Amino acid sequence: MKILISNDDGILANGIRALVEALAPKHDVYVVAPDRERSAAGHSLTLHTPIRVEEVDAKYGAKRCWMTTGTPGDCVKIAINAILSDEEKPDLVISGLNHGPNLGADILYSGTVSCAMEGAMMGYPAIATSLTTMRNEYEDFKVAAEFIAELLDKLDTYKIPPRTILNINVPGLEKEDIAGIAITELGSRMFTDAYEKRIDPRGKVYYWMAGELINEPEDASTDIAAVRNNRISITPVTYDMTRINIMQDLENELCKEELCEWFK
Repeated sequence: MKILISNDDGILANGIRALVEALAPKHDVYVVAPDRERSAAGHSLTLHTPIRVEEVDAKYGAKRCWMTTGTPGDCVKIAINAILSDEEKPDLVISGLNHGPNLGADILYSGTVSCAMEGAMMGYPAIATSLTTMRNEYEDFKVAAEFIAELLDKLDTYKIPPRTILNINVPGLEKEDIAGIAITELGSRMFTDAYEKRIDPRGKVYYWMAGELINEPEDASTDIAAVRNNRISITPVTYDMTRINIMQDLENELCKEELCEWFK
């Protein structure tokens, strides 16, 4: 299988290294990633400045590697549209392994998830992968990388639906301490919205985000609850945000008495 890997932690991050090393023995891996950390970039694209691309020495067993000045979304878009040859176009796009969780509604801010979403928007099967610990040593990522490699073997006959990614969060535990896999829905929020007001040494006011963890019931079917129960969370996520089920009710309300003919 040909796999395009990108991330939001940068091409030199330990997470992408561990993931490429785990996948390269069985797959043709191509890496197009930011030249620096772009965490919480969301689904942003570079429109008003040029994106610089540099091919670098192939790393970690990958076939070829490039680093760019762009966002995670830029990396996938430019890889498929401009960098990779037709023979190198991927069968699968994987984003990660991210340093830290991407759970609940917070995925809307995630460069990791948006990177995979860009692949899905372009019609490619895509997976976002994250390690839910803030430890960042290379060894910390090896269990999660091994799991992703084994998962691809099990998903060999499964076709990820169009407009969908699999968002995977692996607890930062030893392999024997992981309780299993849970197929989950997105939780609400990981943290409360709270800011601490502080004064810098020059007397100027600044704010620091300081939210606290939000508790969810242990038996909830969410990704947050699964990870807290030491399970690997796999959540199918779509970028198709249309609420089909309320369209008729909305039309009935707004278009009664010919109000939908306002501009005629």
